[in-house]
Amino acid sequence: MADPISDMGGKSVLITGASRGIGAEAARVFHAAGANVALVARSSAATEVLAEELNAKGGAKAMAIPCDVSNFAQVEAAVNTANNAFDGLDVFIGNAGVIDPIDPMAEADPAAWGRLIDINLKGVFYGMRAALPVMTAAGGGTILTVSSGAAHGPVAGWSGYCASKAGAAMLTRSAHLEYGGAGLRIMGLSPGTVATQMQRDIKSSRVDNGVRRLEWDDHIPADWPARALLWMCSAASDGLCGEEISLRDEGIRKQVGLI
Repeated sequence: MADPISDMGGKSVLITGASRGIGAEAARVFHAAGANVALVARSSAATEVLAEELNAKGGAKAMAIPCDVSNFAQVEAAVNTANNAFDGLDVFIGNAGVIDPIDPMAEADPAAWGRLIDINLKGVFYGMRAALPVMTAAGGGTILTVSSGAAHGPVAGWSGYCASKAGAAMLTRSAHLEYGGAGLRIMGLSPGTVATQMQRDIKSSRVDNGVRRLEWDDHIPADWPARALLWMCSAASDGLCGEEISLRDEGIRKQVGLI
């Protein structure tokens, strides 16, 4: 089995939604593994603080790039900035996502619902659309999308979230179909419930769909999916290209080294 830690030395990684939660932990994990990291988020203040934290450790470099993933021009500019700064882009991680509005469909605000689709679904496409030409020109690369179990079954109050994640899962399969033969590795990660701000938002929502009843200790820590994303960049996961990997799978957890 290939060692994903040694394999990341000198590689470059762009992470969307890197200001907090899974994105921020992924930045720390990949940087510790030797990768240069581009931290992409609307909240540039938070990513700049994180970039300073990582650069203070020495070794690989970190840079913050302000970007709204619902704007293709900004996503393309972020990819080009990272590609130029790091002399290549090896990994693109589409992690940015929101869950609001949490409401029954007949009550959901259409503008907020549309904004969720702009971020969770169109943002994933924009990331792929920007990264694919860069990676195909370089002869290879890895595109990972953070998905959800909500992609495969409805959850009350989450119509937008479920629909967006289902669409993103199909984008992963479509991208693999079209570019897997060109040397690109494309996969999705369904982490399960993770101890991030999103779970606090769910907990405070008025829709009781079962998820909001979960306690904080029921959720996995954010570094688990971050470590899984690192493992997905190794040859050990090659047989799963085009798939959506579930971190609820005990076998996957063992391979990642979480249990």
